[in-house]
Amino acid sequence: MGVSLDVAAGSRHAIIGPNGAGKTTLFNLISGRFPASAGRIELHGQRIDGLAPHEITRRGLSRSFQVTSIFSRLSVFENVRCGLLWSRGYRYSFWHLLARERALNDAAERLLADVGLESRRDLPAGLLSYAEQRALEIGITIAGGADTILLDEPTAGMSRSEADHAVDLIRRITAGKTLVMVEHDMSVVFDLADVVTVLVYGQVIASGPPAEIRANRAVQDAYLGTEVA
Repeated sequence: MGVSLDVAAGSRHAIIGPNGAGKTTLFNLISGRFPASAGRIELHGQRIDGLAPHEITRRGLSRSFQVTSIFSRLSVFENVRCGLLWSRGYRYSFWHLLARERALNDAAERLLADVGLESRRDLPAGLLSYAEQRALEIGITIAGGADTILLDEPTAGMSRSEADHAVDLIRRITAGKTLVMVEHDMSVVFDLADVVTVLVYGQVIASGPPAEIRANRAVQDAYLGTEVA
């Protein structure tokens, strides 16, 4: 992989490309899940390559995954509250009774309302519908207060109406933040993104505004002339 990518603060940047292009690998490198063997990765002008994932998160970058990652046996409320703990100053302790932490619990309630899951508050997260689980994961992703959000295929497996709802949710809760997303649904990409970067076999073949990418012949060829025509 030899990717050079510059994401402007506060922008919504989509990364697209055929299966095997290296999109999730790129996310794994940025978020510290994979070590970088060369080059450099910077966040707010500071290098983060070589840092552990939790250290990168604490510097203001958070991500979701292709496969939904939630605590399925905990309630929806408890999932969101877990995501808030570190940013609210809570550390490993056997002595905190979280039910008594009013400010923490109020923040969790507000976040549940933000992602539209307040009516599911006490349900075990594993019993949510697929689209609701994705909404919960997005809520957990932003719970820590990160200003740079990476979403890996946030609408994968959704119906058209579910995807439209997810787009509205993502637009609303990432307002003022930097968003980088990997997405295969081109209607989602062109609806949300300010900038689109196209990867093929680990290389950037095009990057620019959605209208420019839609008209790019190399991009059309990479998608067999169907998805971006």
